Amino acid sequence: MKLKALLASAGLAAFAATAQAAEVELTLSHWVPATHMLQPGGMEPWAKSIGEASGGRIAITIYPASQLGAAPDHYDMARDGIVDIGFINPGYQPGRFPIIAAGEIPFLVANAKGGSRALDEWYRQYATREMKDVYTCMVIVHDPGTLHGTKGPIQVPADLKGKNIRPAHATMARLVNSLGAASVQVPAGEMRELISKGAADMTASPWNSIYTFGLQDVTKHHLDLPFYVTTFAFVMNKAKIDGLSPADRKVMDDHCTPEWAEKMATRWADAEAAGRQKMIDAGNHTFYKPTPDDVNLWKRATATLQGEWEAAATEAGVDAKAAWANLGETLKKYGADVK
Repeated sequence: MKLKALLASAGLAAFAATAQAAEVELTLSHWVPATHMLQPGGMEPWAKSIGEASGGRIAITIYPASQLGAAPDHYDMARDGIVDIGFINPGYQPGRFPIIAAGEIPFLVANAKGGSRALDEWYRQYATREMKDVYTCMVIVHDPGTLHGTKGPIQVPADLKGKNIRPAHATMARLVNSLGAASVQVPAGEMRELISKGAADMTASPWNSIYTFGLQDVTKHHLDLPFYVTTFAFVMNKAKIDGLSPADRKVMDDHCTPEWAEKMATRWADAEAAGRQKMIDAGNHTFYKPTPDDVNLWKRATATLQGEWEAAATEAGVDAKAAWANLGETLKKYGADVK
């Protein structure tokens, strides 16, 4: 009854009508707005393709905006069967998923399209170990993001000292702390409230998400540098997918691939990249373009993060140096390595 009520309130009647006629009804829960390009540009086409490939046997109902639970809880929600499919940011739970955190290291992933395909392909060899409680369907990243603040300058690492900064994930939280800033970690949906109340001076975000989450009037200063990406995953309740018929299981497996990871990320990536030009056109934003020497300062400031990741991955039972090399090779294969 609770799900039906939420469905009605979300205005998702089209999905509901399909679900009621299907043999397998799946819930997909996420925590960004329904208008966020990830839903109309990624999740909805994916769900439609699954419905068509199954001949209408499988229907997916999408619940956006944390309707079914808080953003950091989505892995456990899928594990426990509260939802069938959860969209997760592993970095919202520091230390829990050290292997996939490789994707969080700045200056590693050059673009979201090839980057999503590469990270998904690379992580498949580790997913059953690190996310053993669920079925990991796919891994994606967003278009490279940067730092956005209420005041400037934001050009070199020293500009972060003494600031309160909302990081995108645990790796960035460690970075800003090492630079003399204080990290204030909240999910993306809470960025505006955090900054408008003065509890943070800066936030990490891809460009258009500043508009999506309503920060364009409070963050007017921007580090004009492709700095980092965030890793995300779609994870599914194991009992649910293991209980599917062989034909339906094949449909789901065919939609949980590196190719689908790239498709899922593509329209979102284009939308995020367009946000920078939107700010330029608005004319009331200040962009701080680092010089080559400034970029070297940023790279020097982030240099210890790879070693920290290797230590954590080794503790998790991974040959970290080989894994890191393989990740670099896979990114290069799909044109997503930083030159």
